[in-house]
Amino acid sequence: MPDMNKLDKLKSGFIKFRKRYFEDDPELYKHLTAEGQYPVALVIACCDSRVHPAQIMDTLPGDIFVVRNVANLVPAFVDDGKTHGTSAAIEFAVKHLKVPHIIVVGHSKCGGIRALMEGKHEGKMHKFIDPWMAIMASAREEVARKYPDGSLDDKCAHCERAAIGVSITNLLTFPFVNRAVESGDIQLHGWYFDMEQGELFIRKADGEYTALSQQV
Repeated sequence: MPDMNKLDKLKSGFIKFRKRYFEDDPELYKHLTAEGQYPVALVIACCDSRVHPAQIMDTLPGDIFVVRNVANLVPAFVDDGKTHGTSAAIEFAVKHLKVPHIIVVGHSKCGGIRALMEGKHEGKMHKFIDPWMAIMASAREEVARKYPDGSLDDKCAHCERAAIGVSITNLLTFPFVNRAVESGDIQLHGWYFDMEQGELFIRKADGEYTALSQQV
């Protein structure tokens, strides 16, 4: 049976939010509703309940435009007239909001990446997850090639980071993103949040990662 006490916590959370932004400091939302949104970045993040971009980045409402999906994946551009939720968010952020940055935020202990590394699940246990995670088949193959003797946990950790690189590559398959990058209007970034270390790692041009705490 659902724990209603936990649901009540979410409701009380809204009361605190309302007091902070609509009673104590109402100017922020007055500005956002009057002037519209001008986020500094499109953040593509995972659905994982432990990884909230707004919390990790300590942002205010209006700072970031966020799309979340399983394992923070960016599919390659496909113009087939079908519904594509993540692609629609990318298009809106780039064409309408004119964001200057796109950040793909991966994280440790990602369940989607683990499902990918486990391989196909018999009995259609993951009817939707397996086809979705197939977007990162090249990342899985890269990890298998580089770390053939690694444990499943180690391979998952490597794949979590490799998948960010694949998503950045896939972003460039969107013509409007590619043009914006070439013109200097948009910069692409890959970030990796390690929950165990409490550290954010920044992806460099060579695909390696460096801890943010070492850069500041």
